[in-house]
Amino acid sequence: MAKIKITDTTLRDAHQSQAATRMRLDDMLPVAEKLDKVGFYSMEVWGGATFDSCLRYLREDPWERLRKLREAMPNTKLQMLLRGQNLLGYKHYPDDVVDEFVKKSIENGIGIIRIFDALNDVRNMEQAIKSTKKYGGHVEATICYTTSPVHTIDYFVELAKTLEKMGADTICIKDMANLLLPYTAYELVSKLKQAVKVPIHLHTHNTSGTGDMVYLKAIEAGVDIIDTALSPLANGTSQPALEPLVATLKGTEWDTGLDLALLNEIAEHFKGVAQRLTEEGFLNPKVLRIDINTLLYQVPGGMLSNLLSQLKQQGAEDKFEEVLKEVPRVREDFGYPPLVTPTSQIVGTQAVLNVLTGERYKMVTKESKALIRGEYGRLPGEVSDEIRKKIIGDDEVIDYRPADDLEPALDKYREEIKEYIEQDEDVLSYASFPQVALDFFKYRQAQKYKIDSSLVNMEEMTHPV
Repeated sequence: MAKIKITDTTLRDAHQSQAATRMRLDDMLPVAEKLDKVGFYSMEVWGGATFDSCLRYLREDPWERLRKLREAMPNTKLQMLLRGQNLLGYKHYPDDVVDEFVKKSIENGIGIIRIFDALNDVRNMEQAIKSTKKYGGHVEATICYTTSPVHTIDYFVELAKTLEKMGADTICIKDMANLLLPYTAYELVSKLKQAVKVPIHLHTHNTSGTGDMVYLKAIEAGVDIIDTALSPLANGTSQPALEPLVATLKGTEWDTGLDLALLNEIAEHFKGVAQRLTEEGFLNPKVLRIDINTLLYQVPGGMLSNLLSQLKQQGAEDKFEEVLKEVPRVREDFGYPPLVTPTSQIVGTQAVLNVLTGERYKMVTKESKALIRGEYGRLPGEVSDEIRKKIIGDDEVIDYRPADDLEPALDKYREEIKEYIEQDEDVLSYASFPQVALDFFKYRQAQKYKIDSSLVNMEEMTHPV
């Protein structure tokens, strides 16, 4: 046994899960130097929903955020979450876009890329893994943990073996909904340690209140790295708190070696950040409560806040419990996809529609149709003929890698936004979120040059005085 290594998620998943990814760079930089001194295995600072949120809500360039964090924390490995062929978006991208995105992420400061596919379809992870190896990054190939008749311990062990053969430097168990129970964690980690040679990294949340116990049993089983968040943004739909775990392991064979006094200093800063996010309405106290029903609904932290937001917009917050009960029914109908972006949004939105319309599948989203057609990849379980007919009619289901249908697109994207490009990375921002990125570019231009883009004559490149 060896000391446990810690990945801190405060700057990414913690505020994504609790506060709709609204933490700003200005909230991070004042304590960056102290964070860099802690001695974390890595810090998750990028990816997931941060990219979209930076552009859409915070008016920040996500690439500039990454560069500034890299500069401020030179001694700590920076880590990101990447949705395989989906990158940071909600659809599959051509291989050239995936390759360039990985390249630029590493060039701008990312050392470890946690690569996952919502369906655990390794075909959708292959290009991102190849590109990460190609550009000298660390591949953290990821298993999306869930429970269902098809998701057995043996299923996950075989998946890990495949990912190791594909080039994984570490294997991550991504328990996005806190469904992994303590003794199951012990069994899973034990069998993974026997089956693969690379380190095992465990990520969980504390939605159902079992996260700390899950970590302790996983540690006993030999897990190498765990994800935690600093206490002001920990627990509930976020990760278990770092400080209690450091105290618990102190003096044992798994002692983290981290300084509690330093962690407390940093936590004091984030108390203020959490308070502001609460006052601004982004940190909903509901997501901080332990909800054992999570084990029934299988809803991850970020999905909970999204469901609440959707229902609030429709004036139907009173339907929250009903929607939560509908989620596992939709999931079963759709072949038991793990609930993580983008499948969590697809299943969640369909559950909302089923409840609000009063009839199951009376109205179906285009994303639900695409999922059933196989456009996101291979579904883990079977879909009944009845459900398939109801969702996609007589359309065929594809059985090949969805990205095989996609033509290279980088040059096309570059041409479409040539008048706005200020850095190579802008093309990737646009590829990921076209309209959102375009709005941001216009905002950036207006701020920099005091130009109102609505008044520009693009043909003659003139602007009124």
